[in-house]
Amino acid sequence: VGIRCCEQDLHSGVLGGTIHEGMTDLVQLMASLVDSSGKILVDGIMDDVAEVTDEESALYESIEFDLEAYKEESKVKSVSDKLLHPDKKSLLMARWRNPTLSLHGIEGAFSGAGAKTVIPAEVLGKFSLRLVPDQDPAKIEKAVKAHLEKVFSGLNSPNKLRIEMIHGAKAWLSDPNHPNYEAAAKAIERVYGSKPDYTREGGSIPITGFLEDATGMNVCLLPVGACDDMAHSTDEKYNKSNLINAIKVLGLYLHELGAIEGPKPSLCRCVPLTEEELMIPGAFLKGFKCKCEL
Repeated sequence: VGIRCCEQDLHSGVLGGTIHEGMTDLVQLMASLVDSSGKILVDGIMDDVAEVTDEESALYESIEFDLEAYKEESKVKSVSDKLLHPDKKSLLMARWRNPTLSLHGIEGAFSGAGAKTVIPAEVLGKFSLRLVPDQDPAKIEKAVKAHLEKVFSGLNSPNKLRIEMIHGAKAWLSDPNHPNYEAAAKAIERVYGSKPDYTREGGSIPITGFLEDATGMNVCLLPVGACDDMAHSTDEKYNKSNLINAIKVLGLYLHELGAIEGPKPSLCRCVPLTEEELMIPGAFLKGFKCKCEL
């Protein structure tokens, strides 16, 4: 969301108190999106979020999770020593299955060391929402835009408002009760010596949904990183041991897939499927038979 108040940056000591400053508008707009408890303040955001089923609720009970260790891994232990949720289940649900809104930064404002008494001509506030299954990015964009326009109107500011969604994608969720996941779980258990938990994550990987839609087959994301890798942060890392184990997991996963009983490639000598035919939902699976049965 952007606010323009003048043609170029101005000196606040000279012109402060005489013009409508854009930064003042932007700070109020961004503060209107989410509160300090993490609650999204935009109307309509939660409308399409699915209710928690008994089956899903039971999945959180068996997951081994330590809140104090999580504080250490998320680097808040030595600062606030607090999390937004007091128990394992509510915290994991907030992280995995509920939408979030995060404020990321302000472009155009002075952010260097020291003091610079400047009124920025234009400022851009950057934020994102982590969507969950059943939420439509277009519908969310419309709701956020309407909210910002309503709040801006209430400011009675003559400045210029600009709203832009850089990109958006639908969330993806697959069925773990599938031989594909069973094969992956067996591979992980053999390498790491313990059964894996089935989790969700917000990592902006929209290709998974496209793959599942295009093939009509089950897709599995197989993570092999560590919870303290600090993705997108300072000193992001990847453990060598996990790199080595990832190779092992991938090999064993393919081995377990090959052991699944099911349709085998046909002896029929039909012409191979074309690229267009491969895009038909389920074409990969049907391809195990032959083209004449597609």
